Amino acid sequence: MKEIHNRFLLWRDAHIKERHFLLFVCFLVGILTALAAYVLKAAIHFFQVFLTENFSQDNLNFSYLLFPIAGILIAGLYVKYVVKDDISHGVTKILFSISQRKSRIKPHNMYSSLIASSITIGFGGSVGAEAPIVLTGSAIGSNLGRFFKLEQHSLMILVGCGAAGAIAGIFKAPVAGILFVIEVLLLDLTMSSILPLLVTAVTATTVSYLLTGMDAMFAFSQVEPFTLNRIPYVILLGILCGFISLYVIRTMSWCENIFHGLPNWKRFVLGGVMLSVLIFFFPPLFGEGYNTIETLLDGGDSFLSLTNESFFYNLESHWAIVVFLVMVLLFKVFATSATNGGGGTGGVFAPTLFLGCIAGFIFSYTLNQLGYATYLPQENFALMGMAGVMAGVMHAPLTGTFLIAELTGGYELFLPLMIVSLVSYGTILVFEKHSIYAMRLARKGELITHHKDKAVLTFLKIEDLLEKDIPTVKPGMTLGDMVKVISASNRNIFPVVNDEQVLIGLVMMNDIRNIMFRPELYDRFTVEKFMVGAPAKISIGSSMEEVMDKFENTKAWNLPVIDDGGIYLGILSQSSVFNSYREVLVENYSDADE
Repeated sequence: MKEIHNRFLLWRDAHIKERHFLLFVCFLVGILTALAAYVLKAAIHFFQVFLTENFSQDNLNFSYLLFPIAGILIAGLYVKYVVKDDISHGVTKILFSISQRKSRIKPHNMYSSLIASSITIGFGGSVGAEAPIVLTGSAIGSNLGRFFKLEQHSLMILVGCGAAGAIAGIFKAPVAGILFVIEVLLLDLTMSSILPLLVTAVTATTVSYLLTGMDAMFAFSQVEPFTLNRIPYVILLGILCGFISLYVIRTMSWCENIFHGLPNWKRFVLGGVMLSVLIFFFPPLFGEGYNTIETLLDGGDSFLSLTNESFFYNLESHWAIVVFLVMVLLFKVFATSATNGGGGTGGVFAPTLFLGCIAGFIFSYTLNQLGYATYLPQENFALMGMAGVMAGVMHAPLTGTFLIAELTGGYELFLPLMIVSLVSYGTILVFEKHSIYAMRLARKGELITHHKDKAVLTFLKIEDLLEKDIPTVKPGMTLGDMVKVISASNRNIFPVVNDEQVLIGLVMMNDIRNIMFRPELYDRFTVEKFMVGAPAKISIGSSMEEVMDKFENTKAWNLPVIDDGGIYLGILSQSSVFNSYREVLVENYSDADE
């Protein structure tokens, strides 16, 4: 088999250009990601039906206290003892892979996230399946590219194609899949990347249509056409969605920090108990929440059924149910955090849709009941809320707009969807610079951006550019000893270190040029007398943006690099940074035909 594989690769190199073969691989990625999305959705549906088909609609179901705990326990044990790797934060992992310029995702990610998330969500975990399927799709793209020995730039495109295919396949939304890759994964849109993304997204959507039919994911009928006099209310909804997005990001980050500081068993206990209790009191928190979205989009008084199976069954007051929905909105964030923190696997994609739908419904229903506005169609505003919260949490206004339009077929609402998404995005930018996916990497300076200069700098790593062959000198060495070191070197800068290798200064050849040719001074001067302090020191953990700022501020051409304890590690020069910068720029941002 290996011999056949090698022969095929040789034949391909001889007869097919890489850019043409890349399109064929993208076609395969589209098929495989759509199949993976179908399998994941089918597995989740199977578990949910199997566990809940005998639930009573008008009585408490105490199984809600058991199933979610069992789900995150099984998923957590699977990850710990079978996968033996961290598969959480799927989209962040893809961002990190791209930022590291490796575009290599482990083979087990092609299936491990599917299994863990289907168990987590099927048993009631209050998370979404989209982040796991995006990681699965990107892993498929990465590993297919490596199987066919494609070059680095093509691998990066395939990682993005896998993500686009996953979104397109699970939502039947090809445009949203492409925009997700551009806005969320921050892959630059160039002529070399747009065609592969299109091939994968269209292929995945077509396969999804063949497997599940042509219907949109959420059936939606335009109740009333959008009128311009509703624009002020659309803008207000966008601001509300922006603040809800801020609540989601800040609360999830706070909960994540709490869970991160606990031992594994305490994480499971805290997450499991929190999740099961929340679902017991608020059954709409069970699973992805798509049933709740469908109920709110149905219109009429169908939303009254949302209190079924809970303590709040038989609520007769519409205002009481609105209060119930507000509590569901507030607690959804904690349920999602508890699911992932306790050991489950899932993402925030579906929760953002869930929260946005409830927010849009509450906003319009409240204004209608209070009589502050001419009638606002609650179904329309529920859709707008979905777009707004997604745009805010993910910093992706185009993805939010097109995804909701494609999910529901509600293209007549394109203008208000865009307004809500843009206003929500603008609101959240005032408080949070990065999306929920990117903020973890941004804190470490490992985030690639659409700003090409910053993106290229992100690719560069200090340890790869470090010059370690420059001789060091000790403070007690004489000028004569220093001259011997200079004569054996072709550099004009020499780090001064003590016996513990801690950097204490620099010797600049220009500073001693007037005395280094006077032998009578060789024994009179020591390094300690003519060394100078470093204009700046670079920590090995610094980002390249920080490094370039130090070069700019000091006007130095060479700067020493140290570790956290001050130990000298090497010299970093602007010339090595600029040379590597040019190489990365050509490799990753050129639209060459080859």
